Amino acid sequence: MLSRADWDADAVREELRRDVVQHLGDPNGVLVLDDTGFPKKGRHSAGVARQYRGTLGNVDNCQIGVFLSYASPLGHALLDRELYLPQAWTDDRERCQQVGIPEDRCLATKPQLARQMLARTFAAGVLATWVTGDSVYGDDRRLRMWLESQLQASVLAVSGKEDVWLGSPQRHVQTILASLPAEGWTRLSAGDGATGPRWYDWCWLPLADPLEPGWCRWLLVRRSLGAPTELTASVVFAPQATTLEAVVRVAGSRWTVASACEAAKGEVGLDQYEVRSWTAWYRHITLAMWALALLIVMRAGTMAVEAFKKSRPFPPADSPLAAFRARRGLACREACLKFAGSCGGECWPCRTRPATSWPGRSGVSAISASPNMTIINVVRYSLGR
Repeated sequence: MLSRADWDADAVREELRRDVVQHLGDPNGVLVLDDTGFPKKGRHSAGVARQYRGTLGNVDNCQIGVFLSYASPLGHALLDRELYLPQAWTDDRERCQQVGIPEDRCLATKPQLARQMLARTFAAGVLATWVTGDSVYGDDRRLRMWLESQLQASVLAVSGKEDVWLGSPQRHVQTILASLPAEGWTRLSAGDGATGPRWYDWCWLPLADPLEPGWCRWLLVRRSLGAPTELTASVVFAPQATTLEAVVRVAGSRWTVASACEAAKGEVGLDQYEVRSWTAWYRHITLAMWALALLIVMRAGTMAVEAFKKSRPFPPADSPLAAFRARRGLACREACLKFAGSCGGECWPCRTRPATSWPGRSGVSAISASPNMTIINVVRYSLGR
């Protein structure tokens, strides 16, 4: 299936994108860029070389995949992928031919691969208000200028060595950070982390105006609460009316792509493959992205069901509707969805239908050891009513 079967991994990726946006799409969706390493032994796998792995901060013999993810309040999933080829590979066409790398595949930096994925995503009509990424992508001025030409709002981290137009001359970011005052910062959360809200101090400085009217550039600076000398910066391109809170929310969503890659490695085997060819790598990664998206969408369905249940308040106990619900057994439907006969067999559904088939949608059991089947039947039952 990975090496010899006849199917198109890019076509599957297009279907994946449509499904992710259909189920997780949000007007304030964020496209997030990042790369991750896949440790390998030997030198025969496509793109493998001793290179820097940003996730672990070291140099190792590995392959590097560049990923584009989609983040929304319902979840975050991987949309696209590209395998980075070091120059040692692109300069050796015979080596490329041995693993099936296309003849037209030439040297491309990680920001250039990111631009290709973003271009495909924009062409597919994916509505995303923002693009964000770390300094690997923010330090590439051509990528930032291309996003501005697309009128695409972005929050891209930059390193201290990058130059920005603050005032008349260009200045190093590290010089600007060293001269910031101790006062005038705003404390905001960058979103919830594993232990709760992630609080930082923030400030933003206006940069030179872009050519597009109605748009502005800022230098966003984040300061750690525990170590005030730890400062990180991002270049922001957004409409004039954009608020600091909105920009901080986007900057805080950068972690979602790393989280998605980590989840894909731990839950669906993103890095557990034994293939060497170009085609097989793309096929395995695409199928793993599909598996991850399925889990994310199912979790989003759980959230939707809980929100639906909370949005339907029960009537007062002494109301005629409450008496009707009690007679029909609707008051205990949530308990019966989880455990057959938990009401003692006294409610109307338990008396009139076998516990293994209630509520009787196409013969599918609502009482299942699988939480996934419970989710499916909750949705079916809600829609059926």
